[in-house]
Amino acid sequence: MSEVLESYAQGSWFAPADEGVPLADANTGETVARISAAGLDVAGMVDHARRVGGPALRRLTFHQRAIILKELAKHLTEHKDEFYALSYRTGANKRDTMVDVDGGFGTLFSYSGKGRRELPNATVILDGPLEQLGRQGTFVGQHVYTSRPGVAVQINAFNFPVWGMLEKFAPAFLAGMPSIVKPASQTAYLTAAVVRRMVGSGLLPEGSLQFLAGSARGVLDHLGAQDIVGFTGSAATGATLRSHPNVVGGGVQLNVEADSLNCSILGPDVTPEDPEFDLYVKQVVTEMTVKAGQKCTAIRRVIVPEAMADAVTGALVDRLSKVVVGAADDPEARMGPLASLDQREEVRKAVKALRSSSTVVFGDPDGVEVAGADAEAGAFMSPVLLRAEPGAAEPHDVEAFGPVSTVITYSGVADAVELAARGRGSLVGSLVTNDPDVAREVVLGLAPWHGRILVLNRDDAKESTGHGSPLPVLVHGGPGRAGGGEELGGVRGVKHHMQRTAIQAPPDMVTAITGHWTTGSRRTVDDVHPFRKDLTQLRIGDTIASAERTVTRADIDHFAEFTGDTFYAHTDEEAAAANPLFGGIVAHGYLVVSLAAGLFVDPAPGPVLANFGVDNLRFLTPVKEDATIRVTLTAKQITPRSNADYGEVRWDAVVTNQDDEPVATYDVLTLVAKGEGE
Repeated sequence: MSEVLESYAQGSWFAPADEGVPLADANTGETVARISAAGLDVAGMVDHARRVGGPALRRLTFHQRAIILKELAKHLTEHKDEFYALSYRTGANKRDTMVDVDGGFGTLFSYSGKGRRELPNATVILDGPLEQLGRQGTFVGQHVYTSRPGVAVQINAFNFPVWGMLEKFAPAFLAGMPSIVKPASQTAYLTAAVVRRMVGSGLLPEGSLQFLAGSARGVLDHLGAQDIVGFTGSAATGATLRSHPNVVGGGVQLNVEADSLNCSILGPDVTPEDPEFDLYVKQVVTEMTVKAGQKCTAIRRVIVPEAMADAVTGALVDRLSKVVVGAADDPEARMGPLASLDQREEVRKAVKALRSSSTVVFGDPDGVEVAGADAEAGAFMSPVLLRAEPGAAEPHDVEAFGPVSTVITYSGVADAVELAARGRGSLVGSLVTNDPDVAREVVLGLAPWHGRILVLNRDDAKESTGHGSPLPVLVHGGPGRAGGGEELGGVRGVKHHMQRTAIQAPPDMVTAITGHWTTGSRRTVDDVHPFRKDLTQLRIGDTIASAERTVTRADIDHFAEFTGDTFYAHTDEEAAAANPLFGGIVAHGYLVVSLAAGLFVDPAPGPVLANFGVDNLRFLTPVKEDATIRVTLTAKQITPRSNADYGEVRWDAVVTNQDDEPVATYDVLTLVAKGEGE
């Protein structure tokens, strides 16, 4: 008997209490493994995640979690051949497997980089600027994101057993939230192999990842207001989850990615002689055949101008006729089988429904010539292209989750937008055009109905990742029928797993709570210049209050001549006096900032290694000739880099004049050595 998949629960691998249900090789029909969750203590898994996994993750900073993701991705990459071999048994050929396996590992790398570049080496994220709530500055507000003390339950679809898991796991892990992964049964043996390697790496804190093989029935019964469920699958199952009492009234947050009748529109400007025509045809066929069309982002509706319908249909048929269907590991095959015989039957039923108002112009849904395999034993199916009758409703209502697309014609741009909207919400839409006016009208019309829109033409074709490829840095989700959820999106995906809270407090308390110096907080001035302190010595609030410097007319004239910035406010007394903002010659803003640097910089070599930027620079009050300026510089945020012998220090800089009015405010960014013991 084939191996029964084990769940990873509460720190150990669990074998189910029965023989389980067989899972078939999509190419041969042979049993690969068996699956069951009989006897599994699901409530114990949830408790373990909250009690063990969550606290362990929350003790780590964002940077520490990000480094673990990177090391995990490297570790999994070392075992890629093992995953490829199993992936072929799911029906995925080499191209499909790269999208799933390599795409999943790439998502881990991407989130690791995002975490280290865009998040602090801390456990709290500031959201937006400080809000002054009182006139004297003693009562302020600050929005923050903090980790939830809950669990992220991830229920994934069969079509992407690796990427589908990792695209949910990565942002949850980075947010400090433990995951319970529940893959779709049909391809769960591949997910199980990846999870075994993840657990065996020793990189993950115990309880941060658990694996549920088999039915997820009853999981939501144990969830509460701090927990999140991420679901990818059918709209019907999504509706069932939405109706669960713990979602309706218990505060469980549910993110759904469901059915999606995605479209691709050919612009009215494109002719068969244009490069955009070939790009369009190639993209449609690619989306029909990658993963045998079993992608939530695949193109289901091919929306083209009436005058181009014959040309587009002919070109699609010609290209589809060259597609070889065969075993996933057959190098000659362009498209492998569907994931299962049951899945093929579902697609055939959908094609039958579509044929009530559309004509099949290519392919036979009931038979196909197969290379390197038995057509009857495996879940093989021909690509099927249909052409809809005018006004057909079914192409906008019926999703055939396989290698099936329908050509639909439009009469004008507004009509194309209306047809796209009839899908009632999609994950992605694309437009192929070289006309900027068409692009603007179509994209603004599609945006309310789509989570992502690709505009493709000759300029971006070489670099484009394609219609159907979600990217970790961009939001993945869609409104309406597509589920209304959002995943990925870089740091947005991390914040999705966290709680945003508004803090109202005096500045010193906000500084203590956030670890980020807050305007109005106490400053510490001592005998040691802050630039002489390494990261072991520097503290939030350490400050230098500089000496004064008079800005002379000679300074202004020299700066104008030296830089070439001879704007009249700095050089023409009459014109400057006539300007109500200046009332006379004023110093260049960048001169003021340059002079300020001379007031606070300690010139000797030391812990400060480099200045790498200035953020949020604002010039508030003009500095006239013979005005006196000084600068107050305060350590605002200290971010050690875990993989370097230095860290980043953000300094709050305020330049004031002789009347104590702020003339410029900005953040100075420096790299500072860690020092001994770091």
